Amino acid sequence: MASVAISRREAAITAAVASDRALLRGFLERDRLYAAYAICDLDDREFGRTRWGAAWSGDAIVAIVMEYSGASPQPVFAMGREDGIVAVLRNVIRPRLAFIAALPSAVPAIGAVYRLDAGPQMVRMWVDRARFRPADDPGVERLIPSDAGELNRLYQLGFGAWLPPQAIAEGVYYGLRVRGRLVAAAGTHVASPAARLAVVGNVLTHGDFRGRGYATAVTGAVTAELLRSCDHVVLNVRADNPPAISAYRHLGYAEHLRFEERLAHRLGSPWSELADALRRRLGPRKESSFP
Repeated sequence: MASVAISRREAAITAAVASDRALLRGFLERDRLYAAYAICDLDDREFGRTRWGAAWSGDAIVAIVMEYSGASPQPVFAMGREDGIVAVLRNVIRPRLAFIAALPSAVPAIGAVYRLDAGPQMVRMWVDRARFRPADDPGVERLIPSDAGELNRLYQLGFGAWLPPQAIAEGVYYGLRVRGRLVAAAGTHVASPAARLAVVGNVLTHGDFRGRGYATAVTGAVTAELLRSCDHVVLNVRADNPPAISAYRHLGYAEHLRFEERLAHRLGSPWSELADALRRRLGPRKESSFP
């Protein structure tokens, strides 16, 4: 497997494709709450959908970058030393367009390879069985694969997501109905029985029913179910969403750290050049945010 040197300052840094799950897991476990998605993606069900690159200084890994396959822009996770992250992004993991998750300290270095769109910081929150405080139950129910159509209709109001019935069967989803209509739901992004770790996501309440504690209730139900088999449950929330942060704190979630999740355009790529041309033609882009 070929490796490549990347800079005069750090001539010893090399980057290459990585596939040894034990080696990757060992590095990611240095901060399992920040690396939760990546650790869960090491499981058999998810690993085939990922590509991994690692940077070494001598015999020691100093950085890891993971790309999750799918429609562009692909999610990319980066962890470790900034020079190592840049080495992997330059030479191993090279999407033209991606959502890159990284710590704030790595953003200037990543800027040497990608132009990063502006956006609010994300907060990684976590809970375990000792911290968890169940929410009042206003009538939540476990969702099943046959609820997929109704669940997706709810999500399309907020962010156009689409979940197949299989995802509901394999994950944990809870919803809340008012007069027979699904108005709030929460579920899992990914979970790892082997790592005893899970990520809550897809939390949404219909706009007509917000402010009633429904999101807290469904998130609490999902969290309670996951904590039966997991040591830690994590979730992401935008730093500019204090009501959501407060709701998660009510369940016992605590802030672990803040990180960046930016849309990234590879410098010098045809896509980047086209996007820049369109931006100049159309004028400033309006920022949008999800409720």
